Amino acid sequence: MSTGSCFCGAIQIEFTGEPQGKISGSVFSTNILVPKDSFKTTKGKPKTITKKADSGKEITSYFCGDCGTTLYRLGDWNPTGVIIKAGVLDDVDHLTNGKPGVELFAPSRMPWISQVDGSAEKAAMP
Repeated sequence: MSTGSCFCGAIQIEFTGEPQGKISGSVFSTNILVPKDSFKTTKGKPKTITKKADSGKEITSYFCGDCGTTLYRLGDWNPTGVIIKAGVLDDVDHLTNGKPGVELFAPSRMPWISQVDGSAEKAAMP
């Protein structure tokens, strides 16, 4: 089981099993994708904000109302998955033992950042 929390510890999360993949978007935004049925919030109640992405699909961010840390996101583009912000994880083995499998918004990559070797590139959210 993997666990994580916001900066102040008011919201805690966990998931079981291995991530389905890693997603990188923006400059150095690393996320992991896990099945929704393996994920739960174990402490606190995150606040949410829902926005329409450029694709027209909605994405909801779940964050701590006390410290503002974004913990995870749910989106119309993948109704069975949860996108967890990698920085909230207590154990970084999922990050150090692998590398991103998908880079989102690749055409907008800063010119000084190289592609992750072997990763798929997407122009936007699927």
